[in-house]
Amino acid sequence: MGHTVGDVAHWIQEVIHSFGYLGLVVLVALSNLFLPVYTEVVLPFAGFLVGRGRFSFPLVLLAATTGSVAASLLLYYVGLKVGEHRLRRLVKRVERFKIVTVSDLDRAGKFFERHGGKAVLIGQIMPNVGALISVPAGMKRMPVFGRFLGFTVLGGALWNGVFIALGWALGARWELVEEYMPIVEWTAPILILAGVIFLIWRRWNTRG
Repeated sequence: MGHTVGDVAHWIQEVIHSFGYLGLVVLVALSNLFLPVYTEVVLPFAGFLVGRGRFSFPLVLLAATTGSVAASLLLYYVGLKVGEHRLRRLVKRVERFKIVTVSDLDRAGKFFERHGGKAVLIGQIMPNVGALISVPAGMKRMPVFGRFLGFTVLGGALWNGVFIALGWALGARWELVEEYMPIVEWTAPILILAGVIFLIWRRWNTRG
């Protein structure tokens, strides 16, 4: 890691050590709002602490998913209240800070148009989309208490669960997730899809 990234990673670890599950909720929310709080550090490190017996896996998953959903609801509200044209102007003003770009916004919008409501679920587990899919969902006034919230919870839980599990499995080598993040972030959706297919197949065979 570079010096700045290393400092942020150290700060993330201190927050998790000091504030536990509440700190994890806040960190994941900030990460989903495109601030420089790195998911590849937050979740694997939490998974490592699960393996050490410091945290409980179900509670870590609940905390991480709560953070994801909170960020998604905020972005949904932005899309609902700000509107596309004003939002694009606002994003152009902050592009220089490398937080989010107009092309990111366009990508999420096109993804939503292509896949409809289920884009909220798919987008949550896709690299370069993530919680940003909530913005076009808000613009299109997708009902919150229904598919939006359900898909957001499910997608967030699946994505977070993979990274927490990786940190747990790697143990003291949890930082490998950050090192190989370009590979991991594309492998994660494949693992999630394979897991879902396996569960459907198993349930189908059980019924038979």
